[in-house]
Amino acid sequence: MKVVKFGGSSLASASQLEKVLNIVKSDPERRFVVVSAPGKRDSEDTKVTDALIKYYRDYVAGNDISNRQNWIIDRYAAMVSELKLKPTVLEKISKSIRALATLPIEDNEFLYDTFLAAGENNNAKLIAAYFNQNGLEARYVHPREAGIVVTSEPGNARIIPSSYDKIEELNNCSEVLVIPGFFGVTKEDQICTFSRGGSDITGSIIAAGVKADLYENFTDVDGIFAAHPGIIHQPHSIPELTYREMRELAYAGFSVLHDEALLPAYRGKIPLVIKNTNNPDHPGTRIVLQHSDDKFPVVGIASDAGFVSINMSKYLMNREVGFGRKVLQILEDLNIGWEHMPTGIDDLSIILRERELTPIKEEEILRQLVQKAEVDHAEIEHGLSIIMIVGEKMKSHIGVTATATRALSENNINIQMMSQGSSEVSIMFVVQKDQEKAAIKALYHAFFDECKED
Repeated sequence: MKVVKFGGSSLASASQLEKVLNIVKSDPERRFVVVSAPGKRDSEDTKVTDALIKYYRDYVAGNDISNRQNWIIDRYAAMVSELKLKPTVLEKISKSIRALATLPIEDNEFLYDTFLAAGENNNAKLIAAYFNQNGLEARYVHPREAGIVVTSEPGNARIIPSSYDKIEELNNCSEVLVIPGFFGVTKEDQICTFSRGGSDITGSIIAAGVKADLYENFTDVDGIFAAHPGIIHQPHSIPELTYREMRELAYAGFSVLHDEALLPAYRGKIPLVIKNTNNPDHPGTRIVLQHSDDKFPVVGIASDAGFVSINMSKYLMNREVGFGRKVLQILEDLNIGWEHMPTGIDDLSIILRERELTPIKEEEILRQLVQKAEVDHAEIEHGLSIIMIVGEKMKSHIGVTATATRALSENNINIQMMSQGSSEVSIMFVVQKDQEKAAIKALYHAFFDECKED
């Protein structure tokens, strides 16, 4: 049995929904369908979620909301008309959209979440009706009925572990269940959304709860590419990744799947496959617990910009007990999180996201490093990018690091720092931001020029 999740681009129009119907119909194992809100129909279009945000802002500000309401309702109306659905479907959706403007504004910390969730919730009603009209026995299931009970953390909800017992009962249903993604309900019956990539999280939760054989995540790409297609022309798609590899790639800028979405499926040991709604016959990228083969040591190369490095040096640093604690305490007191910490004998660098710093915080860090940690020298370096080469099988292949550093050297790319964790799943290189693309190209050609797309 399979859980299938469709993203916003797969549900943006009637023609896309026809593809979705055919995909679900083609495999009787696809019994649970998790849906996003309708995405953009073209580059000039507006996502339904973005329209709901504008609707919320006008409502809270006391502005006229009729245009906002009508735009959202008209968007669903267009699909109802094109799909030739019964008018009662649109009546239910319209009533739901207008009802948002009757909710209390004061002392309602879940108001924003309730507005945002309306995109997924109403789309699920429409899709269930469309399935039924086209010979597929289906039923809309609200997350409340599904048993998705979450913590009371607006915009950052987490599933309560006891929910899985109720979710498992969904297996008793004979119909195809259409479940809106992105949100759950609290114990107090409030709508509460997950963080970004929320519909992926819902799909992962349902897959773990019903103990699915496979979680299929349909998007608008043929899986996950070995490098960013905006940098590498037609990079090959990765046939298979482990969860640990996906986590590393997601951290370093891969945005196909939100890494938090992997957690329920990972814990439930559910394999996941990313496929393309517009090309469903493509095998896509499977995410598994363990590789089935170790032919290629590096599976992907990812990068992300917007990093800074706090560099410090102190003679005999390695002999000073508690030096690292003092430094990290300075950051903690300023509410600053850090990412990496490469070290030498007498020097230490701390890599963090640029957004963590303000000019005032920078001054304070440098002042406290001198006063409290008594460093000989401290500086903050901006404009850095992190490049990760990722692959669990690197540890069993000799010469991976040598291949990478040689490729960077031959392309005149200076490595500012380099780090590898004990798991050896990834090797991190820190380079200047203006050398990021060149570094990606050099590493891709070094590791993948001989690879052919499956």
